[in-house]
Amino acid sequence: MVYLEGNRAKFIVWIRFILAFSILCANLFGSVKALANNESIQFAEKVNLALRRTAHHLLTANGDSLSIIPAVQQPDANTFSIRVNQLFDYDKLPQLLQQSLDMQKVQRPYNVTIINCETGQLQLGYNFADLNQKRGVPCAGRKQKPGYYDIRVTFEPSDQAVARSYSWWVLPFGSVMALLGFMVWRRTRKEATHENGIPDRVDHESGKQHFGDSSLDAANLLLESAGNSFKLTYREAKLLKLFINHPNQILERDFILKSVWEDEGIIVGRSVDVFVSRLRKMLAGDAHLKIAAVHGVGYRLEVNP
Repeated sequence: MVYLEGNRAKFIVWIRFILAFSILCANLFGSVKALANNESIQFAEKVNLALRRTAHHLLTANGDSLSIIPAVQQPDANTFSIRVNQLFDYDKLPQLLQQSLDMQKVQRPYNVTIINCETGQLQLGYNFADLNQKRGVPCAGRKQKPGYYDIRVTFEPSDQAVARSYSWWVLPFGSVMALLGFMVWRRTRKEATHENGIPDRVDHESGKQHFGDSSLDAANLLLESAGNSFKLTYREAKLLKLFINHPNQILERDFILKSVWEDEGIIVGRSVDVFVSRLRKMLAGDAHLKIAAVHGVGYRLEVNP
């Protein structure tokens, strides 16, 4: 196992990022939801007033100015109905309703159905587009039987409501994608720069890996440090590369043994100390580098800018 000195700090940074991102998403989603609710309430209030005005004038046209007009019912977000307890003139309804909706600036398409309250059957009905047809509104001129009727108006969902219904997933999906994008960015950045700010300088043409004022050519087992060149053994190169890949990080002894000597049947604990001692001597001339022992844990390659 590798003990990374910055693990705690990284963990805290990630937690803070996730919390901040979650709060931002919640605020955005809450704002969108609040705006949608506010629009729905305003729309319902306008339709309510339009229907009550319509019912009032229908009854007044029949000489009824005393009957109580029941409350407008709203079974769902787009459907509104009002009960008329007296016979009314159906032919007057289309223009009167459209006039009332225009006064409230309600411009969404709608269907109108007249429901017989006793039987629950649809008696009459039309679509708002019929108002502009030369043939007029369907069922116009037909006689109604006395009784109780519900005038039901069903609006088509608004464009914004449709967009929200189909794009509700955009916010959580976008949040996940943003998080994944951030992780990919961090991973890509990590490949180019060590997380502690130390450049991971790799000469892709020669294959040399630079650290401090030294460089390692792992393929040719060659170390150059402070103007000196050293021919490394396979294990020395592998151990040094392990340190280079984890600058300023504590490497446990067991992790080093497993990473460098895992392909050997017998592992001797003292091998780590012996090989570290050899590398220390080779890097002694580089003032920016130091392989420090962490008592009871392992070693750390200290790289100073």
